[in-house]
Amino acid sequence: MSVIKGIKGVKDLLPEETPRWRLIEEAARRWAGRYGFHEIRIPIFEVTTLFARSIGASTDIVEKEMYTFQDRDGTSLTLRPEGTAGTVRAYIEHNRTAIPVPQKYFYFGPMFRHERPQAGRLRQFHQFGVESLGMADAQADVEVMALLWRILSDLDLPGLTLEINNLGYTADRDTYRPQLVSYLKQYESGLCANCRHRIEFNPLRVLDCKVPECRAITERAPRLSDSLSEAARSYFTRVLSGLDVVKIPYSLNHRLVRGLDYYNLTTFEVTATNLGAQNAVGAGGRYDGLVETLGGPSTPAVGFALGLERMSLLLPESAVRKAPEYVTIYVAGFGGHGAVVGFTALEELRLGGFQAVSDFRSVTLKAHLRQADRLKCRFTLIIGDEEVAKGSAVLRDMETKAQYDVSLSTVNLQIHSLLPGS
Repeated sequence: MSVIKGIKGVKDLLPEETPRWRLIEEAARRWAGRYGFHEIRIPIFEVTTLFARSIGASTDIVEKEMYTFQDRDGTSLTLRPEGTAGTVRAYIEHNRTAIPVPQKYFYFGPMFRHERPQAGRLRQFHQFGVESLGMADAQADVEVMALLWRILSDLDLPGLTLEINNLGYTADRDTYRPQLVSYLKQYESGLCANCRHRIEFNPLRVLDCKVPECRAITERAPRLSDSLSEAARSYFTRVLSGLDVVKIPYSLNHRLVRGLDYYNLTTFEVTATNLGAQNAVGAGGRYDGLVETLGGPSTPAVGFALGLERMSLLLPESAVRKAPEYVTIYVAGFGGHGAVVGFTALEELRLGGFQAVSDFRSVTLKAHLRQADRLKCRFTLIIGDEEVAKGSAVLRDMETKAQYDVSLSTVNLQIHSLLPGS
């Protein structure tokens, strides 16, 4: 019988890798709490219309990358390719607009896009995201960018740059788009196939193309900054001033346009120097029109999403080693009575706050000690028939090899007394 393997671009996270992820998730959760964001958990699939309407029917995501299927009643459903649309849908559906304080959410979870798998870019990938709804103020933009930067700084991720751009208002882009299209059509034959298609449906995305020939052509293209209204310029100035005040470093990037239709004004991205061409770790921006597009009242909003796979690739090993370790106790219970009392001791240790393990296949002390070494346990509690008869056990420090006689009735207290800082 052939072995069934996982799907290409869908990765298992094995126990050796999960400490890195837990470190990232704990840092993100800790900082989100400090900034007043609350966790929301949204469904993994939604009606397809939600994503087509919010992301934009002409975007690469909707046209090529979504996993869409028919439900039994014929409804078109889609695995979520990003988290903002579902969060906004929940915000509208549960009438969160009626709550008289700003709504600030964060979420974790898998997203799905049919892309060519590569380093840090999978078909099932994971994101941490935040959405701040209700504040039409440059300080709200600064707040989410500060949160993003604090998380990444806390994790000591190397070679990061916060890039930022001003997309202006919808009217500004409407003024700019014909100028850009006119320019691109002059050089259409030199563009890649994707960009030739984008000229008609999403021309601003041509500016963000990583193909060298396309970048060379767009270097001389008209710039959006020249078409921005005074209101858009003033707003962006306040954003930059706010970043300066809280000492968040940034770099202006006029090419940064984002791939989703719902962004306006501030857009930003954090890039890493050692991730190759697809070098974005996280990205976001302001999207004041999305709530209204999805049937809710006019609501200003800003947010971002971080790719956990890419963060894991960048996370230095030193950061993982600095993470707090659990004190693990191996219980070596052997013999007719020792095995039974050892199993009871396992539960008592766990109830006392310790991480306690054993290998029930081992029947000799030598086999137990071998497994304790392999599992890198700090202590081994040795309980044989002889120890049971005396009402005691032997506690072996696996680092120093020192051994202590301990009473079975007070073993938790005695182990606590041996730990550093006790």
